Amino acid sequence: MADQADFADQAMQYAPQLYSAALRMTRNRADAEDLVQECYLKGFRSFHTFTEGTNLRAWLFRILTNTYINKYRAKQRRPDESDLGEIEDLYLYKNLGTFEDPSIGRSAEESLMAMLPDDEVKQALESLPDNFRIPVILADVDGFAYKEIAEMLEIPIGTVMSRLHRGRKAMQKALHDYALARGLVAAEHAGASDTASGQENPQ
Repeated sequence: MADQADFADQAMQYAPQLYSAALRMTRNRADAEDLVQECYLKGFRSFHTFTEGTNLRAWLFRILTNTYINKYRAKQRRPDESDLGEIEDLYLYKNLGTFEDPSIGRSAEESLMAMLPDDEVKQALESLPDNFRIPVILADVDGFAYKEIAEMLEIPIGTVMSRLHRGRKAMQKALHDYALARGLVAAEHAGASDTASGQENPQ
């Protein structure tokens, strides 16, 4: 059982990561700050339930995510206000194999992603519905495993995988359309992006 007296020393190192995630979820600074503050308050109050030696970062992110889903998602004050340009790690899709068209080689894919402005990547992420956006944030930005995300969201791992697939494909389509419109990718590859709106049912 963890000692509340040690909470600040152990937990405050994750504040920047929690704030970045909160800003991506709420999309405005005021709600993000409130969300992180509430996360730490809940974390402090329940720190006695935390098992020493387990993943404190994942434990805090679970509190943050659940607080957002249960409270802030329904009443965002300024859902499109924030400038996500301040968040350093939102180049996520420049490091991921999101374009699944086998006719595009890995090196060509990487070159294409390198040409896409960060603003377009952020906009594609922001445009996702919460059911898909939150798993993408937790997996592809914050680096959590499927099992950890399933525990945070209290959903089966299969549902996490399905939502990640749908979210990534939606981002792929948005970014592919952008690249196609600006001549960054050949028109013959456009068909691959159409699969982004496939027939899977959201979980």
